[in-house]
Amino acid sequence: MANTKSAMKNIRKSERRRERNRVFRARARTLVKQTRRLIGDGELEQAQSTAQLAAKALDKAAQRRIIHPNNASRRKSRLMKELNQALKEAAE
Repeated sequence: MANTKSAMKNIRKSERRRERNRVFRARARTLVKQTRRLIGDGELEQAQSTAQLAAKALDKAAQRRIIHPNNASRRKSRLMKELNQALKEAAE
């Protein structure tokens, strides 16, 4: 437990920020999971639109520094690579 007034205030600030940031992090995770599930199910048209939403959510989280920009970029890259691989296999 915090001992000083400033430490107690920092705990309150951290909690408010955590609650605010949770929304953006959860939205990005949910959309990435949905995209991966759609790719697995073979619903590639819908997966493409969901992947765009996921990329947008990741960019917003990175812009607000909720996640590191390189982390967002890496997640988008992996997701798009997975989607493009599925599209390539479906075309064959």
